[in-house]
Amino acid sequence: MHGKHQPAISITCKFFGRYEELTGIAEMEVSLPRGSTVSDAVARIRQEVPNGMALPERPMTAVNLEQVGSDRVIAEGDEIALLPPLAGG
Repeated sequence: MHGKHQPAISITCKFFGRYEELTGIAEMEVSLPRGSTVSDAVARIRQEVPNGMALPERPMTAVNLEQVGSDRVIAEGDEIALLPPLAGG
């Protein structure tokens, strides 16, 4: 076998509410290996964005407007939204 090269996929990540305030970013593109999960994407995002480590390791997430768990496999062109907890105020 020649190495472990897997084709990359490109996804869009959107930040809402408190998460947008923390990072100063509303949206970003992320490249990940094919077969990556929402959890993998969140880990990459936390490493790459300003103040990313202030984001939770397991935020509430949606893929293509559908709320999903962290083990959901993502595909080319998917849109992940990081959703902060809703609080009154």
